[in-house]
Amino acid sequence: MDSLITAAARALATGDPFGALNWIALRDDAPALALRGIAMAQLGDLVRAKALMRSAARAFGPKEAVARARCVVAEAEIALVSRDLGWPTKSLDAARLTLEAHGDRVNAAHARFLEIRRLLLIGCLDEAERTLAELDPTPFPPASRVAHELVVAGIEMRRLRTKPARAALARAGHAALRAGIPGLTAEVENASLVLNAPAARLIARGDERLLLLEDVESLMASRALIVDACRHVVREAGTMISLAGRPVLFAIARALAEAWPADVSREALVTRAFRTKHIDESHRARLRVEVGRLRKLLQSQASVSATKRGFALLPHRAPEIVVLALPVDEEHAALLAFLADGESWPSSALAIALGASQRTVQRTLDSLATAGKVQSLGRGRARRWMTPSVPGFATALLLPVPLPID
Repeated sequence: MDSLITAAARALATGDPFGALNWIALRDDAPALALRGIAMAQLGDLVRAKALMRSAARAFGPKEAVARARCVVAEAEIALVSRDLGWPTKSLDAARLTLEAHGDRVNAAHARFLEIRRLLLIGCLDEAERTLAELDPTPFPPASRVAHELVVAGIEMRRLRTKPARAALARAGHAALRAGIPGLTAEVENASLVLNAPAARLIARGDERLLLLEDVESLMASRALIVDACRHVVREAGTMISLAGRPVLFAIARALAEAWPADVSREALVTRAFRTKHIDESHRARLRVEVGRLRKLLQSQASVSATKRGFALLPHRAPEIVVLALPVDEEHAALLAFLADGESWPSSALAIALGASQRTVQRTLDSLATAGKVQSLGRGRARRWMTPSVPGFATALLLPVPLPID
């Protein structure tokens, strides 16, 4: 490796992309293309960075397997940052195996971190934890330790374990200072904001208040019966009953929980559950059927009792009933939570992350754009969506997590 390539690589390692470009901007050999691609990625020109990394991978000869594998890993990171979740993960896995076979453990570990970060985005926490357990961070340099601890913190926050998450972020901060790369320090600081921003609302006895993530953790450990509007489940003492696929039943359960210990009139329940203002006898009959279904589902946790004017929810063991709601009332809060990370997302990636069809996501984006809540850049397949961060809008409770009952 010549002196210019060495100098550019050192500049990139310290977070100085302009310095790196000063050394190699006019060169088009394979190593220079690869370093230019990394520099452009650090500067935010992801389209140009992706093209340069592909050119570099083609320019490396068949005997330069390690260099080609590193290009694949770099392209995978660019795809992740640009939220191209459809990027072929098999290519990343093959590159990782090549790097491991040739003793490049640091870049092989980085490939693992990219895989785990993608799993976190799509809500595969169990698989992410299993993959992370295979890595020993002890021999890693400081920059790799930052990546490892950020992944640990991300998993812990999704699991609502705030104390381990804070500890991981503290370790990440120390490692970032040792690495001396400002970008890494900023990334750790941004990750820490989630723990200090409202993550949900507590609705109980007619009052509302915002909760931090650690408050939510404490609530989950309490004896309260929780109607969780973030996950559409009813929780009590570690047991969960999912109503995710039963929107009418969940609407009734939430209305009863918000009114507890009082009851809710039949007219109010019909309006809330069926979204209609014109109530007739058919709605009342349907309400009786749906209440019967809800009563059967919740029979181990609470009873749904008829009153003179409507229905009331009565817990069997829990001392109180509360509702855990999103920090802001928004019909499409889960989609906005993804966009609130500040990155620009293609609709295809949002569909993968949300587990919905791309056409459904596109219709939702169009309606949000009409309302001025999101904006798009580009056209056709290059079209991407983004929005400014919603004030006080943490995503930890909104991003998908597989439920134990699934």
